[in-house]
Amino acid sequence: MTRVPPRSQGTLSRQAEHSYLTRTLRLRQAEHTNLTRTSRLPVQSFIHTEALGGMVLLAATVAALVWANSWSESYHRFWDVHLALDMALFEISGPLEMWVNDGLMAIFFFVVGLEIKRELIYGELSSPSKAALPAFAAVGGMVVPAIIFLFINAGGETSDGWAIPMATDIAFALGVLALLGRRCPMELRVFLLALAIVDDLGVIAVISVAYTESVDLAQIGIAAGIVAGLLALNRLGGNHAFISLILGFLLWVAILKSGVHATVAGVLMAALTSAKPNYSHQDFASSSDQLMANYRKALQDNDAEHCKGILGQVEELSQGTKAPLERLERLVHPWTSYVVLPIFAFANAGIEFSGPILSTATSSSLTLGVIVAMVLGKTLGITIFSWIASSIGIGKLPTGVSWGHVVGISLLGGIGFTVAIFVTGLAFGHSEHAELSKVGILVASLLSGVLGYLVLRLVSVRSQAKGT
Repeated sequence: MTRVPPRSQGTLSRQAEHSYLTRTLRLRQAEHTNLTRTSRLPVQSFIHTEALGGMVLLAATVAALVWANSWSESYHRFWDVHLALDMALFEISGPLEMWVNDGLMAIFFFVVGLEIKRELIYGELSSPSKAALPAFAAVGGMVVPAIIFLFINAGGETSDGWAIPMATDIAFALGVLALLGRRCPMELRVFLLALAIVDDLGVIAVISVAYTESVDLAQIGIAAGIVAGLLALNRLGGNHAFISLILGFLLWVAILKSGVHATVAGVLMAALTSAKPNYSHQDFASSSDQLMANYRKALQDNDAEHCKGILGQVEELSQGTKAPLERLERLVHPWTSYVVLPIFAFANAGIEFSGPILSTATSSSLTLGVIVAMVLGKTLGITIFSWIASSIGIGKLPTGVSWGHVVGISLLGGIGFTVAIFVTGLAFGHSEHAELSKVGILVASLLSGVLGYLVLRLVSVRSQAKGT
């Protein structure tokens, strides 16, 4: 084997670096020449992550059910372990379940907030024409189930759970769509995503208003001061990630102690996240040309250190063309899908299917209300309101999407697992009502998933038959 002299090794290394630099610049330039295409990439990535996350979420749910029904005492004892955070300015203490529901779920709602903001600025909700149909559908999918639930549970103490059937679990819903593979058009997945995002926005509003009993104005004042500080950081520009992280944690503490549910802190942090990149497309184009010229000169001068420095500048420039909102969503979203939500399910889905619970559930207006509202209410609400929006001309079905698809998506909207269980905890705490509600959620989510899949598969088969 021929030995490569040291100088030749350096030359090969510089050639590799030059090749990397060239590929990086060309790739980024190619991306920026087609903004429509790149604007869809975050959506596709989000859908893929959610679909896989649905599988992990299902595994965590099954594990919780097995543990709770096999070793019930140890399951509850584990989540009742008391943890405390005692610092100079504040103290937070509570069972492990509280840290999951109030702490980890704040991260989940942070990602939800990022998704909402991205869709409002760049995505399917960025214009009235795009937003009309999924917005109408989402409103119907919230209002009709709530009305049906209240009708079945009118006048009773279980009426506090009226918001339970409003939510759609996008992870499970997209997981079902993933089973259909290419039979399901991308436009249908995007429609479901936009619908679920508006749905999430409505549920967030309900949580912050309907399930807040009392408010500590002093803590609200502290939270307002922290928000002002975060706004000031945004105006300064630059990278203040560590300071923002500290202020975000303090905001969570203030919201938690104020009486408003702590998950609202996550939504506020998302709203304050900048959607503007550090470098514009024009900045990238002009700077990349200059960097290439500097790099060629450094190669001619055999200046390895300068070459490495330019490579670092290219990386910074490339990352700077992505807004903090986009970078954070890509960074945090997988953690919520693969870690946060599965842990939440593991902590909250452990329902004991004992004789007394099942016997009570079969005759409970609460369980019946949840099932009927989620399965029938979601289907009617989303389908009818979509038809109204289409009929009066303020919205139209996406390309390749039929009314059969809409019915299937409406059924999938009845999968309200994660957020529905979350709202159940807010409405009923650890009472028997909570267990009865969870039974209804599990049954309704299973029925909605199976029926939605069957309807969409049938529609897909018929569409393929017509195409052939």
